[in-house]
Formats: sequence, C-alpha cells, structure tokens
Amino acid sequence: MRTLTNIPKCTIVGAGPGDSDLITLKAVKALNKAEVVLYDALVNPEILEHAPQAEKIFVGKRKGCHAYAQDQINELIVKFAMEKGTVVRLKGGDPFVFGRGSEEKNYASKHGVAVEVISGISSAISVPASVGIPVTKRYTAESFWVITGTTSGHKLSKDVAMAAKTSATVVILMGMGKLAEIVALYKEEAKEKLPIAIIQNGTCKEQKLIAGNISNIENLVKKYKLGTPAIIIIGEVVRECEAYNKELSTTEIDEFILQNLTI
Repeated sequence: MRTLTNIPKCTIVGAGPGDSDLITLKAVKALNKAEVVLYDALVNPEILEHAPQAEKIFVGKRKGCHAYAQDQINELIVKFAMEKGTVVRLKGGDPFVFGRGSEEKNYASKHGVAVEVISGISSAISVPASVGIPVTKRYTAESFWVITGTTSGHKLSKDVAMAAKTSATVVILMGMGKLAEIVALYKEEAKEKLPIAIIQNGTCKEQKLIAGNISNIENLVKKYKLGTPAIIIIGEVVRECEAYNKELSTTEIDEFILQNLTI
C-alpha cells in the first residue's frame, strides 16, 4: 500500500531554449527531488546536474533517429512513476508548445499517476530575443504566430500559407526541411523583400545567425551551412537584428556575418 510520501507522480518540466541558465527555479526544485529523469535531445546536459541523485534516461527524438517512440515514452513515465515514485519528464523549451506534453499528461493521468506541469521558456520567443529580435513591436507587429514547420504527417502546416497573408511576425519551429516551401508561399504573396532570420542552436554557445530577405535566404543558408535545430523568424521585426540588411556580396560584410555566426 502506498503512503502519501510515495504516491506515483510525474512532473513535466520545460527545460527552456538551450542556455542552462534559462531554466526556472521551480524546474530546478523539481529536478532536485527527482528519482528518475526522462530527458529529450534538445535538453542542455548541464541542466541534468540539478538532479544528481536521479537515474537519467535519454528518450530524445531527432529527425531520422528516435531513441523511443512516443508510445514507449508514455509507458516509461508510468512504469517509473509506479516503481520509483517521482519522475521528471524533461523537455526542451515549453512542454505545451509543440512538445507533446499534453499527450504525456493525459496518458499518465489515465494510468493513475499524478501530474504537474512546469512551464519552460519557449524558444519561439527567447531565441529571437537573444539576437535582438522582438516578436512584437509598436507600430510594426501587432501579433505573432508560432507554427510548426512539419506536421505529424510530415507536411508543412497549412497555417503558414494563411500567416504569409498577414503583417504578423511568424516564428516557425522545425521548419528547416520545408524552407523552400515556406519561401515559395511568401513569394506568392509578393513578399520577396520581407525580412527573415534563421537562428541555429539558439541561446547556446554554438548559436548561429543569418538574416536577409525572402528572396535570398535560401542562398544564405547554403553559403553558411546552417542546419538543425533552427528557428525561422519572418517579419518586419527582423530589421531590429544587427546582422540584417547587410550587402552580403562584399568581402567586408561577409567577414561581419562570419564573425557573428557564433554569438
């Protein structure tokens, strides 16, 4: 018979955008108490140091490489909660922003595990801010959209086409593989000159940044070899970024961009 001290519990925790300092105090407290931590690929390993006594299990998913399927992760949450009592499910960014946190919450609750959710700092806002890009600005952007670049069906979200018709800031997560499609949608709206920035490994030591326009962003990505994980920001607010609006054909500006690829 379980006592009040070992009721099975899962705490779903947002680890923030990457910088180990950008994790909430409440999240740190939860990690301090954890007996098992199930963590994702985008979690900074330094954050795991807040759970020195816990068993740490990598359950991350990257494109083409899944340590565990989502159904298996759900089952592990319940298994360890029942066996150990206290499990932290540690997820990059915020668990309820394209993090499948609600699926894990519902599964655990259905199987008799108490669940607490601790929000994290979302990369959708903090990563643009790390290079000086606000997602809203008075007189410039009255709203912002956060859209997944790749749906569960491996397609580009239809919301991107709708967002391209607006003046809102558009932040696209997991969209690098769909960049050509995204650019094509904006060109259909005659927005070739609209500013766009791409930030790889946001807020981390390896952070890389390029900024340009819809018309030249694909060439910049190839030239400076940006990859994943990366965030795409589209809108007039990108003009706030120091690297924007430089003539990339000159040697001087090429050197500027190269120097600022690592922030």
